[in-house]
Amino acid sequence: MELNKIKEEVLHLSQQDRAELAQKLLLSLDASSDNETAEEWLLVAKSRAKELDEGKVQPISAEEVRQKAQALLR
Repeated sequence: MELNKIKEEVLHLSQQDRAELAQKLLLSLDASSDNETAEEWLLVAKSRAKELDEGKVQPISAEEVRQKAQALLR
């Protein structure tokens, strides 16, 4: 099917169906393997641990994070 025809047909879907399709398409763009994802998270964790060790950032308790998240959801 031609891309322009697909685009045209997609616009006739319901808002919910378009949102679901958009989510699936966006997720397909970041299709890293589990191994790549684990490696990326390990790099982030090491970087954050280094920042804590060097005093560049201050830790925040889980309780404080939970409270801030709940406040944002209200």
